[in-house]
Amino acid sequence: MKPVMVVATRLATFDLRRYLVGALLWMPVHVVPLAGGLVLRQLFDQLSGHHPASLELSLWWCAAFVGVEIVRGVMIVIAWTYGVYWWCAAATLLRSNVLRSILTARGPAAARLPHSSGESVARLRDDVADTVDFTDESVTLGGTTLFAAAALVIMASIDPVITLVLVVPMLAVGVLSRTLRGPIARWHRRSRVLGAAVTAYIGELFGGVLAIKTAGAEEAALERLREHNRRRRDAAVKDRLATDLLDATTGTTIELSIGLVLLLAAPAMRGGEFTVGDLALFTSYIGWLTALPRAIGATLYGLPQAAVAVDRLTRLMAPHENADDLSRNNGVWLRHDPSPPSPAAVRPGGADGLSQGGDRLAVLEARGLTVRHDHHDHHDGYDGHDGHDGHDGHDGRGVFDVDLRLEHGTFTVVTGAVGSGKTTLIRALLGLLPLHSGGISWNGAPIDDPGTFLVPGRAAYAGQIPRLFSETLRENLLLGRSATDDEIRRALELAAFEADLAEMPDGLDTVVGPRGVRLSGGQVQRATAARALVRAPDLLVVDDLSSALDVETERLLWDRIAGRGPETVLVVSHRQAALERADQIIVLDRGRVAGRGPLGELLEHCPEMRRLWSAERITEAEEGAGD
Repeated sequence: MKPVMVVATRLATFDLRRYLVGALLWMPVHVVPLAGGLVLRQLFDQLSGHHPASLELSLWWCAAFVGVEIVRGVMIVIAWTYGVYWWCAAATLLRSNVLRSILTARGPAAARLPHSSGESVARLRDDVADTVDFTDESVTLGGTTLFAAAALVIMASIDPVITLVLVVPMLAVGVLSRTLRGPIARWHRRSRVLGAAVTAYIGELFGGVLAIKTAGAEEAALERLREHNRRRRDAAVKDRLATDLLDATTGTTIELSIGLVLLLAAPAMRGGEFTVGDLALFTSYIGWLTALPRAIGATLYGLPQAAVAVDRLTRLMAPHENADDLSRNNGVWLRHDPSPPSPAAVRPGGADGLSQGGDRLAVLEARGLTVRHDHHDHHDGYDGHDGHDGHDGHDGRGVFDVDLRLEHGTFTVVTGAVGSGKTTLIRALLGLLPLHSGGISWNGAPIDDPGTFLVPGRAAYAGQIPRLFSETLRENLLLGRSATDDEIRRALELAAFEADLAEMPDGLDTVVGPRGVRLSGGQVQRATAARALVRAPDLLVVDDLSSALDVETERLLWDRIAGRGPETVLVVSHRQAALERADQIIVLDRGRVAGRGPLGELLEHCPEMRRLWSAERITEAEEGAGD
């Protein structure tokens, strides 16, 4: 079964009761016009004198026709109200499965995310809607098919020749829909991609207003936006043109069908074989009959659109996941909260992770870690800004055959020149980048998937350039985790942030981030350290956290973390305060280990370490003189 059909079937059956009830409400909406046509036939036959009639009886037939339409209107309201709930639940199911995969599935998520967050948002909005709409169209197709079958039987019993002629235009619509299926898929995919590019670029414009203004690039930025919009417009016009062509063709069949009925009915009416009531019935049914080719057309051009949507959504998920995982019913709760998870599910790393070498850290070891950044890799383009080595992904570099051993209670520093692979090594160790070769073990037991194993409270990661949300400081630190104010304040104290907190107007409830209090670079980095520290991890991993700190604040930060923080620390840094405190230093040079050991030994035996140390001493001396 094709992926799109797997997803459509799953969406129809994940809440089968609600889907079937909605279908049973919608299908009569399409079938009720059968009664309206029969009522019109009786009414016009009486008015034309084909049947005996009285004013009172004619009025009753008029009332019956109005009643049929009122019933249909009430059923539309009820069906729409009920169907919206199913639609929202189905869309939520797809979105939650994609987000679950990005956040929790095995393997690094960065490797499968698009270059921009706008593209991801566009997929979760537009592609989900295309997929659910395609599934929802099956109800319309079923209802129109029932109406067409019953209407054709009634019409054939009156005049089989005219009925047969009416089928020909509908067949033409089906052939045209089949012909346009391939082009529609291509144009729709391009329209979606270019539409997401516009969304992403607008987000970048808002995020880079200051840079654009200081560079005097307002006109150039707007021209780039115009170019994006021109390309999106051209693709959207082609996509819309194809679907509108089908709609226009379907509408034309209505006019052709009415004309054919009039041409063929005139002789029959003169001979008395075809009454005015029959004409009214045929004319009434023609409009509704064209709903069938319209529904068939919507299904036929919706199928390639939904196939594109399912493919784009599936590519956001882990490599081992497919359309089955995209549409799996993992629970949707729109009216009440889900049941609480089992204790094993909330343990760090999950229940499976606990069996891999025990829980508390004794030794974390990596052997032969190799990560090669290919030119087509997406992860650095998407979030490589999280570390200064992110540009490695564009020049074919990485890290090669690196060994690393972190024993409980040690302070390890990874250092090297810009672009040497420090951030790449850290992110590969934590499962945030895919490994080309090598293995990682926890207390001697192999770790199958570091990304789902080395999580709080086993490990906590503070990136070089963190992201703060437009929320309170408390929420930015916890991100949904439970902690007391005392635990939060202890983490802030370890991160040397308590003085900054005292100056904030609302303390922990101060809104920070893009739409709140703007923090300095050093404050953001220390807030990130506090976010990691409040999770009380066995292993604290810090990526060049002190790059925006002055010398005194940096020394205070390391003194507190080393004295009262997590017992095992892995740091990316070139600063003297971190290097002097290290039990072990790993020196990287162009992705390979150039030296390993305490600072004193490396300064004696490692030329690269001597070069880095000398350059850092000069830099820090200049910073001190500048202050």
